[in-house]
Amino acid sequence: MPRFAANLTLMFTEVPFLDRFAQAAEAGFEAVEFLFPYEHPPEAVGERLKAHGLTQALFNLPPGDWVAGERGLAALPDRFEELKGGVETALAYARATGVSRLHLMAGMADRSDARAQDSYRRAVAWTAERLGREGLDLVLEPINARNMPGYFLNDFGYAADLIRELALPNLKLQFDLYHCQILHGDVTMRLRALMPIIGHVQTASVPERHEPGSGEMNDAVLFAELDRLGYDGFIGCEYNPRAGTREGLGWFTPYKGARA
Repeated sequence: MPRFAANLTLMFTEVPFLDRFAQAAEAGFEAVEFLFPYEHPPEAVGERLKAHGLTQALFNLPPGDWVAGERGLAALPDRFEELKGGVETALAYARATGVSRLHLMAGMADRSDARAQDSYRRAVAWTAERLGREGLDLVLEPINARNMPGYFLNDFGYAADLIRELALPNLKLQFDLYHCQILHGDVTMRLRALMPIIGHVQTASVPERHEPGSGEMNDAVLFAELDRLGYDGFIGCEYNPRAGTREGLGWFTPYKGARA
């Protein structure tokens, strides 16, 4: 039976961020994820996790100036030193939360640009090595161009090739079912082919990015396939509730307390 992590950036937004941990636990989730924790002290986030018995499944490394439209620094040749500083910032939050994997955003760059390719490869290798010294995995997520036009990492094949080429034991793929369906389709076969390098999974319905089961994919079949393939991690619920978080949790009822 799959296990799910509530994404607190998108879910339970009816209350302030630090109050969402309690909401997720009360709704039956055993884990959470979010985009970024950096507006709050590491200790405050860690305390909420401990108080509500939650596991931190994932969060992103610092992305640069998010408000200004930056979506990561890895593919930006002139931002390597800033990226390295961001990794150290994230590690303080990793220690406070007990998270075991972090996501590195690639940034807004042309994937055909050789300098961007070299920058991305260097940043991924360096970050994976640095996280490896802390016992953490690094995950890379391809993101579709409809949601994030101009994003460097917009192809599952490119990500998989790089992960296999670098062959670092803690470098893995973040497989978002939503992004895969929009980018490539054939999600089940891609799951089967890429499972050996998958480190985290996320979900949302296609095309509107709402609750699982409300779009064109048979999400329950994909969840069962993940079980069959032996995926033992959390599935991050990175979706926008259609009409209130709790009102839309009917899909989650069959999975509550799956491994309690």
